[in-house]
Amino acid sequence: MTKKWIDWISAEPAAAAALAVFVLAGATLAGAWYFQLVVGLPPCPLCLEERIPYHVVIPLSLLMAIAALVRAPPTLLTVGFIAIIVAVLCNAVIGTYHAGVEWHFWAGPTDCTGPTDFNASGSLLDQLHSVTIVRCDEAAWRFLGISLAGYNVLISLALALIAGYGLFARKSAA
Repeated sequence: MTKKWIDWISAEPAAAAALAVFVLAGATLAGAWYFQLVVGLPPCPLCLEERIPYHVVIPLSLLMAIAALVRAPPTLLTVGFIAIIVAVLCNAVIGTYHAGVEWHFWAGPTDCTGPTDFNASGSLLDQLHSVTIVRCDEAAWRFLGISLAGYNVLISLALALIAGYGLFARKSAA
């Protein structure tokens, strides 16, 4: 069984790379939902922005795997892999910005890093006190000193490398 997988990967590197991107991106997004729904860490606005590229990459990489398996035109595969690379590199930039905000290297967006004290009175004040603002400049969770935003950067770079492998392995096999 293992030999069949090795033979398939060596015969269809573009499909294998696209499938690897699909699995890793899907697992990453599932992990974000796990931290939100099971662990109870609500996402900040920057966290939600970091999820957007995954919503593009996951279906695109699945389509790329299918396209590679049915031997789609090389131009289509090239454009698809480049789109994946651009999306995940943009996500790496967003994640780097978010991690820098968490480490207080630079200021973050005012909607999630600004002051939270308000000068209001009456019912409005009571409503504002009941609202929980998820701050972008406070890492909710760290492992080995790296926050979820930092891990997002590392995963995005790994996805770019895998997609790059699929792009260039396909060209060298042609």
